[in-house]
Amino acid sequence: MSEKSTPDVESAGRLMVDWSAAFQAGLIAGTVFLFVNLILGPMAYGGNVWVWIRLLASPILGSDILAPPATFNAGALAAAAVVQYGVSMILTLTIAFVLHRWGLWVGILGGAVLGLAFYAINIYTFTYFFPWFYALGGWVMALSHVLFGAFAGGVYEVLEVEEWELEDGTVVQREA
Repeated sequence: MSEKSTPDVESAGRLMVDWSAAFQAGLIAGTVFLFVNLILGPMAYGGNVWVWIRLLASPILGSDILAPPATFNAGALAAAAVVQYGVSMILTLTIAFVLHRWGLWVGILGGAVLGLAFYAINIYTFTYFFPWFYALGGWVMALSHVLFGAFAGGVYEVLEVEEWELEDGTVVQREA
């Protein structure tokens, strides 16, 4: 710790991203995203949770995994987890990098806005490479992306340990 007070540290240094908090926030927000889609998706579009698991797995396993019957498949579950949490980490690290300077409310609201932007990017990018994702371009996916972003930004801000890098290269944590 430094003898400097927090206002001096804030004015003399650069707030650093807490990558550990971003990783934890990605796991939590990714799980929220997954459960929202597994609950609301079948209710809104029909099918069952295994249809959604297989859709998540399809970027790795290909379109053949989408063929009926939509029942338990361990390979699909593992591939879906890799896709889900891999994308969640990338998006949460981006949210943390962009929003880490402004606090909880900006983390939540800014994360929600970025989540909606990620929805547009994901839907148009994924449908280009995986045309079967076109059917997912509805309110459930938009809502789940907004919730994902809000959780990613909010949880990051709650877990973040604020550290500043000073001009001389030393790192100082905010004093409680």
